[in-house]
Amino acid sequence: MSESPIPLDLQNFILRHIDSIGQIEALLLLRRHVNEDWTVNSVAQRLYISDPETEETLANLCADGLITCADGIFRYTGASSELDSMVARLSDAYRANLVGVTNIVHAKPRRIRAFANAFKMRRDRG
Repeated sequence: MSESPIPLDLQNFILRHIDSIGQIEALLLLRRHVNEDWTVNSVAQRLYISDPETEETLANLCADGLITCADGIFRYTGASSELDSMVARLSDAYRANLVGVTNIVHAKPRRIRAFANAFKMRRDRG
């Protein structure tokens, strides 16, 4: 099976909004189960990752407007038709070209969020 190329606009979407494979997995999980309410723990159990990692993942997706968050409940709502279309294309690309999508995620520079989190951790200690 040959890998399909990833269009530039989808590459830019990944670079702008996705920091980890866990974020893709969480986003696509919530999209597949659009009518369900999710908690940090329920997503963590489905993705086999820790609650703290899941909490950070979901918080980042919320901050980017990819999912909604209210009172500890997370949902995919497809905020706009353009966003929903891009997430659908991400799903297709992830299924058809896992290595290509993974390479984009892992090759990107660490986001400013990671830099800011380093300062937050120091402040919490002092």
